Amino acid sequence: MMRDTIVIHCSATRVGHDVTAAVIDAWHRDRGFWSIGYHYVICLDGSIEAGRDVTLDGAHCMGWNARSIGICYVGGLNEAGQPCDTRTQPQKEALHKLVDALCLTFPSVKQVIGHRDASPDADGNGVITPNEFLKSCPCFDVKNEFIITK
Repeated sequence: MMRDTIVIHCSATRVGHDVTAAVIDAWHRDRGFWSIGYHYVICLDGSIEAGRDVTLDGAHCMGWNARSIGICYVGGLNEAGQPCDTRTQPQKEALHKLVDALCLTFPSVKQVIGHRDASPDADGNGVITPNEFLKSCPCFDVKNEFIITK
């Protein structure tokens, strides 16, 4: 198992609406998954819940599942249902601690990206720009917030 990427997601729930890994698991099962697609879920209070076992391929980002670890923070939509970075301070802190721990556990991790950063490079220039995002998830610039130096 070679994990070279961590992919950050949001649950696409409105600000302040907390859900658990068990709830997301039920959503994913309703969509035909055999279990939750993410490896970790970060709740509003910063608690980290286990999802799919990290030794198993995820079901969170097509084309990346076999090589990545999927982390979902609860939130991602403002009160009006529009994409927005709704992370609480405890979620931000938990996310950074989890990414740091995963990078130590999996030294093969070379990058941390947002789900939107896995969108196709439509113009072929080697850079995925906002106009090429297939979705807004996770609603913040992961590549600038998480820089791996190895």
